[in-house]
Amino acid sequence: MGAGMTRNLQKAGFTLVVNDIRREQAAELIHGGARWADTPAEVAADSDLVITMLPTPRHVSEVMNGKAGVLAGIVPSGTWIDMSTSVPDVADEVRKSNPGLHVLDAPVSGMSTGAANGTLQIFIGGDADDVTRLAPVFEAMGDRERILHVGAHGAGYTVKLMLNQLWFSHLVATAEVLAIGVKAGVDLGVLRNALVNSPARSNFVEHDVLSVLDHGDYDEGFAIALACKDLGLSVDLAGSVGVPAELSALVEQIFRRARAAYGDKAGEMTPMKLYERLIGVDLRL
Repeated sequence: MGAGMTRNLQKAGFTLVVNDIRREQAAELIHGGARWADTPAEVAADSDLVITMLPTPRHVSEVMNGKAGVLAGIVPSGTWIDMSTSVPDVADEVRKSNPGLHVLDAPVSGMSTGAANGTLQIFIGGDADDVTRLAPVFEAMGDRERILHVGAHGAGYTVKLMLNQLWFSHLVATAEVLAIGVKAGVDLGVLRNALVNSPARSNFVEHDVLSVLDHGDYDEGFAIALACKDLGLSVDLAGSVGVPAELSALVEQIFRRARAAYGDKAGEMTPMKLYERLIGVDLRL
């Protein structure tokens, strides 16, 4: 995700200072004029704005803190945007210990294709003045009509987790319904067409599931290990606000079963394989 996002920032004319755990990931950006920094602290010291895009809250904390972390280099009145799918805790600690810092949480939706094409949906939590000031940055990476200021600090993280949770629930429900219908003798295309033209219609049934049904593509661009991480964060969030999340917890367990069966790097739509295995049929149009 970060690769496509930074390429689009570069195309929009922003001067980049970049760091990654794997320097080779930055080769194209460096060729295009970006400068490599050996540490996150060096990135922050040489930048007006720091953007992080990382796998887990733990990684965000590690990149922000410590002698080589962003906070060691950023100016007290600087700006940090975290675009990771994360939880408010890490950013809250940063804001509490650095009261002059401008902080926004701005996780994204749109998968790696949206990151590459600059058409991401972006959910921003933070002060409205900062959102307005940084609009050109967000518009370089996302679809202007779908860049949403969703509330105060932490709201962006929450909206993204809820989006992911509902999408993953759609995936499991769709796989189950298609498997049952096909096993009962209904043609897959006929069944899906009926669903698309019914009150059960959803964007997942109409569009997203076609990557599997048409091409056998389970979207390895987003690993199931990360999907399980997001589901765990979502269920944890539900617990922290005192809302029972029985369905979400079950969806999480189905994803974890698929991860155990097919490995960490399997695509996020791999739970569909569990149902295909149950009925002994690949769900293909």
